Amino acid sequence: MKITTWNVNGFRAILNKGFVEWINTYQPDILCLQETKVKFEQLPDIKKILPDYQTSWFSAEKAGYSGVATFVRNDDLKVVHGTGFPKFDSEGRVIQTEIGDTVLFNVYFPNGQRDGERLTYKLEFYSHLLELCDSLHKLGKNVIITGDFNTAHNEIDLANPKENSKTSGFLPEERAWIDKYLDHGLVDIFRMLYPTRTAYTWWTYRFEARKRNIGWRLDYFLLTKSMTQKVKDVIIHDDVEGSDHCPVTLIVD
Repeated sequence: MKITTWNVNGFRAILNKGFVEWINTYQPDILCLQETKVKFEQLPDIKKILPDYQTSWFSAEKAGYSGVATFVRNDDLKVVHGTGFPKFDSEGRVIQTEIGDTVLFNVYFPNGQRDGERLTYKLEFYSHLLELCDSLHKLGKNVIITGDFNTAHNEIDLANPKENSKTSGFLPEERAWIDKYLDHGLVDIFRMLYPTRTAYTWWTYRFEARKRNIGWRLDYFLLTKSMTQKVKDVIIHDDVEGSDHCPVTLIVD
């Protein structure tokens, strides 16, 4: 099974940037999109564009903001929008998909930005989602969390760590939450497979950053530790353009 995550930075915009062609060529079994920035009534006819997929959309109340979507080939899968906490669900940040005894979270984590209020909101979101994952683990469920975490975990995960030590996305309190997730039975599977590989998934549009490969690894797959033996690979498709993020794929039995 191929599960692909991609922050598309606007679904309607990426439709004109090779998105459909790449999906039809690569054919992931499940596709998790973040930052769709679209209401359901604004969508084109998805069945005409990608007829093999069932789609589920969860939009923010605010127009042109946030939003996630999950595309699946199997229409028997159960999908849940949000986490049941209105403070976060109003921004359309999570879709849960049940795959047997595994719950797949498609997540667009908040950006801490420059003000303290949004940073607090981001850290509260991390805490709330981890509580939900803990409860699923207690029920014997496996968990996969994927999406744009809006945090680079360690210095290897961004090109200029010292220069960004006081920048949201690499603040100590943000990075500490990634540590907490790993302490709660989850594994950053890309970093487990490739402990010393330098690879990025996001590049600013400024300063020709992508051309110069001055980026951040912000898009992850965290999964229950016992699932790691089923993983075949994690692929960062840094050659795929169309967004300021690139797709990342988990290949798992």
